Amino acid sequence: MAVHNSVGSRAGRVAAVLVLPIVLVLSALPVLADPSPPPSEVTSDRQSSTTQNGVALVRLVVPDQGGIDRLNSLGVDLAEYRKPVDGGIELHAVLSPREAQKLRDLGFDVRDVISDQADLAQNLAEREAALAVQTEAAAVVDTLTPLRAEWFTSLGGQRFLSVEVKSSATDAQTVLTATWDSGPKTAPDSGGTATMSRFTDAGQYMYHRFNSPLTVTEAPSTVTITSNRGGSVTVPVTKWLGAPREAPSKHYVADFVDHYMDPTEVTSRITALAKEFPEISEIVNLPYKTNGYRRVAQAQFGTDAASTFYVSSKAYGREGGNDISVALIEQGTESAPIDISVTGKDIVVNLATDASAAVSSTARQVVDALNADAAASALLTAATYQGNAGGGVVAAVSATALTDNLNAPPSVSRDPFQVKALRIGKTRDGSKTGVFLYCQEHAREWVTPLTCLETAERLLRNYAGDERTKELVDDLDIFIVPTVNPDGGHYSMYDYNLQRKNMTNHCPANAADPGSSESWGVDLNRDFSVGSIFDGYNGASDDCTSGTYAGPAELSEPEARNEVWLTRKYPNIKFAMNTHSYGGYFMWPPGAYKTVGRELLPRADLGTENFFWSASDHILSAVQSWRGTGIWPGRTGAVTDVLYSAAGNSADEHWYRRGIMAWDFEVGADRYDPTTMQFQAVGFQPLFAEGHEEAMEFASGQIGILEVARAFAEDRQRPESDLKVTGRTDTSTTFTFTTNEPANVYYTLDGSRPTLNSAKLAAAGIREGAQQITLDKTTEVRWFAVDIAGNVEKNYRKEEVEVHKAR
Repeated sequence: MAVHNSVGSRAGRVAAVLVLPIVLVLSALPVLADPSPPPSEVTSDRQSSTTQNGVALVRLVVPDQGGIDRLNSLGVDLAEYRKPVDGGIELHAVLSPREAQKLRDLGFDVRDVISDQADLAQNLAEREAALAVQTEAAAVVDTLTPLRAEWFTSLGGQRFLSVEVKSSATDAQTVLTATWDSGPKTAPDSGGTATMSRFTDAGQYMYHRFNSPLTVTEAPSTVTITSNRGGSVTVPVTKWLGAPREAPSKHYVADFVDHYMDPTEVTSRITALAKEFPEISEIVNLPYKTNGYRRVAQAQFGTDAASTFYVSSKAYGREGGNDISVALIEQGTESAPIDISVTGKDIVVNLATDASAAVSSTARQVVDALNADAAASALLTAATYQGNAGGGVVAAVSATALTDNLNAPPSVSRDPFQVKALRIGKTRDGSKTGVFLYCQEHAREWVTPLTCLETAERLLRNYAGDERTKELVDDLDIFIVPTVNPDGGHYSMYDYNLQRKNMTNHCPANAADPGSSESWGVDLNRDFSVGSIFDGYNGASDDCTSGTYAGPAELSEPEARNEVWLTRKYPNIKFAMNTHSYGGYFMWPPGAYKTVGRELLPRADLGTENFFWSASDHILSAVQSWRGTGIWPGRTGAVTDVLYSAAGNSADEHWYRRGIMAWDFEVGADRYDPTTMQFQAVGFQPLFAEGHEEAMEFASGQIGILEVARAFAEDRQRPESDLKVTGRTDTSTTFTFTTNEPANVYYTLDGSRPTLNSAKLAAAGIREGAQQITLDKTTEVRWFAVDIAGNVEKNYRKEEVEVHKAR
């Protein structure tokens, strides 16, 4: 986060660097064999040479199987590919220009080129580059950079080992093997050995790791990683999680949920809490009401794609759409025109007939007639099925009622929903550090609103009897939104349990048929304005039926705008936690990248990254304190490092727009089955006995976040830093800086006084820790440190320069 303080300095002298050139070795590639000669029935212009002479993979469409048989009889080189399309069957064939023209002359529908010589050239160039890298890597012993090596316990006390190592040889032929001991003074291989997996993302090598933590009998003290390229490194294994926590008072109470709740129930609960505890809480009504748990009423008619059409009411179902009916009537007379009649909300379509009195109206004709009739079109709109031409003749159908297909009980309102935040704090005037806890952006994640509700209950009901809780409520300004997505949450509970998005349908007519209804909506965690799909970032979709549909524009949805409003209205908010499920992740920004070149949103600086990691230990130890669940080290870190790219997510919005320390929980950690010796996923809606425990342990984690925020707010301690020499040769010295807490170090190498505009110590790489600085001459180094709370080392001011020299 931004720091705006004056700063002090230290200095030192060291010496340094040799830079070696990298030599690329390119190997010649064999010439591809010529394609097979064409059939005699189709004159070929293929030549025996080193080029393809225009030969390409070409798309054709034939009307039926007879066309395929005819091509086979001509000896055409067909790929093993068939796909039904409008007008027949799509095929792919390898053709030269002359062969393609000959088939056209024979009446075949020869269309566009799928791949040609340009694709061959690109493939060969990529192959040559890969071979060059492989050859180079094989000639050099790789360097192994250890990232993390930790053991931890999880449910039942089972011990696990997690190791991450990066090789300088990035090709797929590099194999790393980990060997570990059984504790201090045991044989180096006494604990076990395992081959590590190569982790890649967006086509780029990240590092090696275990696919899942390995079970170990004893806690290892060291692990040795060796590479088939010759590299080797031995590192200590440290304990992950289990930081000591002060026990709550004997009067501390917890466990306030006993069933999965819909958003109406949850909102009623926080409203009641605010009334019960008016001295330390209040309700904040967020300004943008949702679209509501409501849909238009629909009905669909037809037996196949060509004869199918559907109708949609203009009024929502509860507001009259469910009262509409449509009948398709066979007139029984010769050559009768199509006719529409409307009585109240009952629509009758008298279908046209031919000279034999048979129905002749096509789906398209019925659609056009309904949309053209003033009375009918005032009630509904009609469309063919998913953009089909609608040329099939429809069948007569008795009166069919339109329905919105919503099944929630009457207790769930169909009106736009008033989203509420529960604000908790003894002092709620903006003077205290704010924390924003929010849940259920994704509708199907039923555990998450319980997590937020449980946290609220614990804070309010323990305020009078537990000193730690009282400190949190007295010293912080806490905003809890247990259900960001109430419409989707209701739909998930009563209609389609796997609903992820909200209920707002932005789809055009070709994707708005009743059969697509479970795919409508916007993924709220892709609708924000930082690193969005509209800026070219990966991990969202512009397809309105996709599970990650980002909406028609950034911040198009009221639910997303509510979050932005809250963080703007209360700029004292410095911390945020977005709680999702499932998988047991703990993450922070950046959360998105552009696929080409894996171009990330800017990473947090080293001091902030170290703060995220330091907070992780406290927060995840709080999670573990409930029933022993250990969140994996490999599922902790920046979103883009441990999960995927999520374009337009809310944590990035809050971090990059407003400097809020923004985290993401994924509750529901995998559970280890000692019988199968495998981790098992828990899913979005585990049986409530498991869902309850997840809510309890991650509510403990949310309390841990509040403890981190309070420590930040109360931090007045100045950081301390030091210069650490890490390597020497006859001609160079390598060093870095260390700090006693997460802090940024600013430094100069020319003897000048450092400022906040000076070079800042950076990370060496993804999950690698501080960079190493190498110098090749005697240099005076000056530096100072600033922690994340803005405290400056030795409270330095401009007029108080104190220089420390290391020689």
